[in-house]
Amino acid sequence: MADEKNLNSQGDDIKEECLEEDNKCQCSDEKDCDCETEDTEKCSNDEEKSAEDAEGPQNETEILAKEIETMKLEKAKLHDQLKKANNEIDTLKDRLLRTTSEYENFRKRTAKEKEAIYTDSCVDVLKTLLPVLDNMERAAAVEGSLDDLKKGIEMTIRQFQDSLSKLDVEEISVENGFDPNLHNAVMHVEDESFDQNAIVEVFQKGYKRGDKVIRHSMVKVAN
Repeated sequence: MADEKNLNSQGDDIKEECLEEDNKCQCSDEKDCDCETEDTEKCSNDEEKSAEDAEGPQNETEILAKEIETMKLEKAKLHDQLKKANNEIDTLKDRLLRTTSEYENFRKRTAKEKEAIYTDSCVDVLKTLLPVLDNMERAAAVEGSLDDLKKGIEMTIRQFQDSLSKLDVEEISVENGFDPNLHNAVMHVEDESFDQNAIVEVFQKGYKRGDKVIRHSMVKVAN
């Protein structure tokens, strides 16, 4: 039994010596040994890596937070732009409605004014012509000779001509020869006693007011 205990004790001692040998530096020169330094650097690198791993999620969170804040600001900016655009659209719609309403009122007012001007013009013309009608009715009611009737008609014609003059209406002249802008040639005759395009006869007088032709003269033209 004593021998077995001694053997076990010796075996334990040998194991401890082996472990110590394994833990000892393998460098031949202890002065130039870098084993301890390498172990220290390894531990330092492991600590830095652990710190970086710990900071990584924190940095990602900060980046995400900044991106979210930027998106919020951009969203608010777009919302303001949309609100401004909607306000401008409402303003333009209101302006269009006002313009349309003003144009419609202008159109109706212009139509009424045009009708009023036309009515006033007709009234002015009728006021000028009514005295002629009065005289013709008086002449027709008078009993007398043909000479008296002729005088009454001549007086009515003069009065009617005066009425036309008051309206700035004048008879178209035929003294300067045929003018297609003023005359309507319904007959043509060859006669050397007349000049070229001379008007030799008037079948129906023409009238104009300023440059506006009311009725062309109906004439016979020579040569």
